[in-house]
Amino acid sequence: MDNMSSSVSAPSSALHSLAATDVNIGYPGRPVIQGLSLEVLQGEFTVIVGPNACGKSTLLRSLGRMLPPTAGQVLLDGKSIQSYPTKEVARRVGLLPQSPTTPDAITVADLVSRGRYPHQKLLRQWSPADAEAVDRSLREVGMLEHSERMVDELSGGQRQRVWIAMTLAQETPIVLLDEPTTFLDVMHQIDVLDLCSALHEQGRTLVAVLHDLNMAARYASHIVMMNNGAIIAQGSAEQVITPELLAQGFGLDALVLPDPENGRPLVVPRDRRRSA
Repeated sequence: MDNMSSSVSAPSSALHSLAATDVNIGYPGRPVIQGLSLEVLQGEFTVIVGPNACGKSTLLRSLGRMLPPTAGQVLLDGKSIQSYPTKEVARRVGLLPQSPTTPDAITVADLVSRGRYPHQKLLRQWSPADAEAVDRSLREVGMLEHSERMVDELSGGQRQRVWIAMTLAQETPIVLLDEPTTFLDVMHQIDVLDLCSALHEQGRTLVAVLHDLNMAARYASHIVMMNNGAIIAQGSAEQVITPELLAQGFGLDALVLPDPENGRPLVVPRDRRRSA
């Protein structure tokens, strides 16, 4: 099994701010979020949780400038994110969308190399620094030995790790990840989240959408819980992962116990069969 490395390099020690201010976000004829405000905490690992179709991915796409709000604004370093040139946004914010589309007939190395596009200039195209960033990113996700393979030959989990490598190669101070553990088995889910934790420890700002509440509680330094397009709670895992908020946000009847491994909240759904 390929092992992912937890040794990562931060792009810069400078912190950058990202916030949504009173935004309405949605799709033609289908509003999803109305009047929502969220400040992404600088230097923190924020995880957004909530039931399906509650607006988690919609919010993340808007924070990454993939889906402009219909009202309100997303602010990057105090200015509307829409006002920046595309390359400038891409040097500050990296976004891994949910289920990205892989180009046809492309190798692993070539796909990861696309993460270096924001750093290319008219008079400075590919450089040794770019090659080093690509190799380092592939090594971090345990895919360096597959660099010459075609992406469409890979398993779903391997493809996901290649997309994560492309996002890492972008070397942005803010990283947005929409369900980065999709298609991964449990071991590789832990590998990816360990890597996210290492990025966080080195000072990068991360925001991820996760479905697994126990993974969120274990890794996040800040949790945002959403339901019906609104934020219903945010704070530490201990503040947000509670029986009351799980019932409110998910309609889930559960015990919350200390994780014997790290003391973080551990969600144990009640066995409804016993009361049937």
